[in-house]
Amino acid sequence: MSKALMRQSGGGGGSGVVPAVCSALIPGVGQLVNGETDKAVGVFAVALVCGIAHGVPIIGGIAALVGAVTWLYGVGDAYVQGKKKK
Repeated sequence: MSKALMRQSGGGGGSGVVPAVCSALIPGVGQLVNGETDKAVGVFAVALVCGIAHGVPIIGGIAALVGAVTWLYGVGDAYVQGKKKK
């Protein structure tokens, strides 16, 4: 992710809306916008694995639940961390 994009989103006085919307659309992108690359990779990897495992009959329900919780965590964390940035 380019540093210019991170500067643009962070230049809004610490608004967490842009990272939260980014993370709502694609899990982990909000963390990238906030400059938290390791966390972004983790959120994206868990969401991706859960999305793939959702099609497996035995573990599909659990994967969907874990994926939904991961998505909510990603959006919430992106918002909170975005608000902390000044």
